[in-house]
Amino acid sequence: MRITGVDCHILLDPGYERDATSSNQDDIVVEVHTDEGITGIGETDLNAWVARECIEAPGMHTMDLGLGQTLIGMDPLDPVKAWDHLYVGTAMTGRRGAVVHALGAIDMALWDICGKAAGVPTWQLLGAKARESFRPYASLLPKAEGDFDEFSQTLVDQASWAQGLGFTAAKLEILITGPYAHSGLDIPDARMIETIAGVRRAVGPDFTIMVDVAYAWRSVDHALAMIESWADLDVFFVETPLWADDLEGYGELARRSPTPIAAGEWLATRFEFIDLMDRGGVQVAQPDVGRVGGLTEARRVGDLAAERGRLIVPHGWKTGITVAATAHLAAVTPHMPFFEYVPQQVAESRLRRELVTDELVLVDGELALPARPGLGVELNRDVLDEFEQAATRVRP
Repeated sequence: MRITGVDCHILLDPGYERDATSSNQDDIVVEVHTDEGITGIGETDLNAWVARECIEAPGMHTMDLGLGQTLIGMDPLDPVKAWDHLYVGTAMTGRRGAVVHALGAIDMALWDICGKAAGVPTWQLLGAKARESFRPYASLLPKAEGDFDEFSQTLVDQASWAQGLGFTAAKLEILITGPYAHSGLDIPDARMIETIAGVRRAVGPDFTIMVDVAYAWRSVDHALAMIESWADLDVFFVETPLWADDLEGYGELARRSPTPIAAGEWLATRFEFIDLMDRGGVQVAQPDVGRVGGLTEARRVGDLAAERGRLIVPHGWKTGITVAATAHLAAVTPHMPFFEYVPQQVAESRLRRELVTDELVLVDGELALPARPGLGVELNRDVLDEFEQAATRVRP
């Protein structure tokens, strides 16, 4: 089998909001075609227009190959070999960042092809089965319109709603201050405890709570003071408390914090995760399957985390394609207690709600292992066209 073509679909939710701290309003979906009629799909959490250029740009020499054109003619049934070749071939422009994120979408599509060609779910090709089912956590980020009380109460209500659906864990996206404050919020971070305490009262002691503050704090001492104020509320982890490059700060905070520290959503390749775990000391590594470089590289990160006794709790703020790919990773990763799952019913973006069919279904707080061949999801072509047209209106 050989790869014959790569199509990039730039998608946009027609109702997108520029001031929302949410990257699931636009998307790039990659389709990789083969000479045997099997097509794989993938996506990555990156500015969709940037991702397309990373894939479609021509290469001019051996250190700066074009991802898409280099892929043509390769064997799709050996994703690891393809990954290594593309990583080395794009090293002058890539190695990290956008090119690796775009490579992640391609790699996801190749693993989809592998599963479809073998007639088995992709996880069976990734490794030994680690569990019979797995638990997602509900990732909750309400609209706010600048009002903290409304934001906080809505988050409490969403957590109760998620619990009623069967979720046993939720992450509270308390983005009220810092560089990525959501929807015009600018609230003193000392008030975060009000929201966390309100959720804890609503869901009780047996429900797992995680907190994401989106790089809100500039110093270890300030971060530590905030985290210590929550100590009796049993927070499972606090996500991205410091800027992503502050590895020394992460190392100190991880040593001193009463709550485990989680990070890694932006990172590309296992090499960045080695630094995050060894220098940054984080107890919970959070690779995003697309951004890290696809299932090939996410699996490598998982192995490195296991060697270091760290947990894997992946980031997954995109569409059902990423949800599916992460589920396959979870199936073979025993040290993954949860993964991120934006419930379709509360997702603001239509991309998350409508782009794919045959998604996994939550039953009693758990998801069954994927059973369909490949990633197990199919594109809704009608809405795909609508979302492509919306993107074209923004950038013809």
